Amino acid sequence: MAVSFSFDQLKKAVAGDEIDTVLACSVDMQGRLVGKRFLAKYFVESAYDETHGCNYLLANDIDMEPVPGYKAASWSKGYGDFVMKPDLSTLRRVPWLEKTALVLCDVLDHHTHGDLPHSPRAILRKQVARLKERGYLAYFASELEFYLFNETYDSARAKHWQNLETASPYIGDYLIGITTKEEGVMRRLRNDMEAAGIPIENSKGEWGPGQEEINVRYAEVLEMADRHVILKNGAKEIAESMGKSISFMAKYNYGLAGNSSHIHNSLWSEDGKTPLFYDKNADWTLSKLGQQWAAGQLKYAKEFTWFLAPYINSYKRFQAGTFAPTKIMWSEDNRTAGFRLCGEGTKGIRMECRIGGADLNPYLAFAALIAAGLAGIDEKLELQKPFVGDAYQASRLPEIPKTLREATETLAKSKMLKTALGEEVVEHYVHTARWEQMEYDRRITDWELHRGFERY
Repeated sequence: MAVSFSFDQLKKAVAGDEIDTVLACSVDMQGRLVGKRFLAKYFVESAYDETHGCNYLLANDIDMEPVPGYKAASWSKGYGDFVMKPDLSTLRRVPWLEKTALVLCDVLDHHTHGDLPHSPRAILRKQVARLKERGYLAYFASELEFYLFNETYDSARAKHWQNLETASPYIGDYLIGITTKEEGVMRRLRNDMEAAGIPIENSKGEWGPGQEEINVRYAEVLEMADRHVILKNGAKEIAESMGKSISFMAKYNYGLAGNSSHIHNSLWSEDGKTPLFYDKNADWTLSKLGQQWAAGQLKYAKEFTWFLAPYINSYKRFQAGTFAPTKIMWSEDNRTAGFRLCGEGTKGIRMECRIGGADLNPYLAFAALIAAGLAGIDEKLELQKPFVGDAYQASRLPEIPKTLREATETLAKSKMLKTALGEEVVEHYVHTARWEQMEYDRRITDWELHRGFERY
């Protein structure tokens, strides 16, 4: 880990009254931090070893509603505890909160103390172990996009999330002048994240008014997922402390660009020194291993789309002409593609998956991409020729699932993911997806009322 804040340093900081609160956090199915705030002296006395949480936290929906039908946790099983085991290598100061440190926890079975299989961090750790068995190290980086508003969360709620004032009035994609107006929040976000051990390479305006993109430096895949979830949580806290709000919704407004989370991924030698995707003599300078990895991700993209787009709203983002992909194909440098080759001709060569929205859970998304990549290697798949042109207009290319319902049923039938992640894990998240669909199907939307109240 890049964070140089050891447990011994924490104890000294607590003794010196520099730290008085420790956040012990696990990650829920939605990719949010859940956990407890400890008076720091009690954390360093005992809770550093383990604490506990209700197991419904990995069997509920985004509204914290206990969802019936899960095998792992239910009313009939009494909603008991699971163990939250702090991973002290993730310990860090939280500069935007007073005298506060944070640690991420692995979620363990209360009785066996083994990894809880459907825990997002455990799912990714399993895929990391599969990489290690083959002598591979995966480097990932996720680009996060979000909208910044001159609204508090309270004022946005009072307006029913309509007619919100964005931090800039028009598209400021790459424009320095307009993003200077947003710099109060963005500068603090970059600097506070850096101080928390999450190195931010840059931020920029995106293709929507008040829309931002923030780029975290690449890291080993588990560390990158940890950075991702802490960044999302911290960005909201920083914005709120400054009277602003941030949304990571995939598509908050029909007429504006959606929020993506492009995922860059490559394999390296286990010591992290030798790029395994670079071969100057290979087609596109992408090694045979890299081509097989990419071919696997293309072959299984429909099956793992749910891990990149887990909500009803996620599928509203896939619209032609919006820089969000609609087709499953790859190109050398083409932003209409579902997958794009970046860094061609350099040691930094990598695949960029452009399907995911900013609402994804990084542990699940990264794990799915690894599983598909390894399947491509194991099956010795051959990479098709890169697409050239406007993929939005290409009628013969395979399409990204258009709806949550389609993506869910494709996931449910995936033999590859059941083998790689475990049948019970896939079943758990298929149940999550079907609940989301059912909750939407039975609700009356503003669009229905506007269209039909008088006219039907």
